[in-house]
Amino acid sequence: MLQVLRTHTLKPEGLSEEEFFAFCVANKELRIERNRKGEIIIMPPTGSETGIFDLSLGSEIAFWNKQHKLGKTFGSSAGFTLPDGSVRSADVAWVSNDRWQLVPEIDRKRFAHICPDFVAEIKSPSDSIKDLRVKDLWEKMREWMENGCRLGWLINPEDRTYQVYTPDNHQPEALPLGGVKGGEVLPGLEIDLNEVIGY
Repeated sequence: MLQVLRTHTLKPEGLSEEEFFAFCVANKELRIERNRKGEIIIMPPTGSETGIFDLSLGSEIAFWNKQHKLGKTFGSSAGFTLPDGSVRSADVAWVSNDRWQLVPEIDRKRFAHICPDFVAEIKSPSDSIKDLRVKDLWEKMREWMENGCRLGWLINPEDRTYQVYTPDNHQPEALPLGGVKGGEVLPGLEIDLNEVIGY
């Protein structure tokens, strides 16, 4: 019997990848991830406002990608199996064409065994800084980097700040919202994060 913990984490007895995928399909109304310990994490839906931010940022990345045709853009419902065995989703993710083409066709239909080159996570304004979900976001960003992600943005609309994560910087400082660039990972991308969150 799976037991829901205070952190909304389930501790099943060693589900295989196929069993975990079947579990997610059977509960597709839920947002489900699995951490590197094998624990299943059930997350509540984002607030409506955060959903707007997610789509706004995803649209910016997708539009840039449509112009440059350098990779694939993914929304928050896409899961990825990372090298450490966890299955994670980001609010927005991007994978270069060269790396995506190496993923077998059958693997793409499930939680592809690949770590995105870029991820973005947007903190919900309803999340409290004392909430474990927020601490999980910081840890999750570090996990993305440890698994091979090359660039990550953690955006906090509530205090109007963002952090830029790279493989060499797992504890970046919080910066005021403003213009941000994609650098070498997303060349030519420039976004005003104030516009993304509607300010």
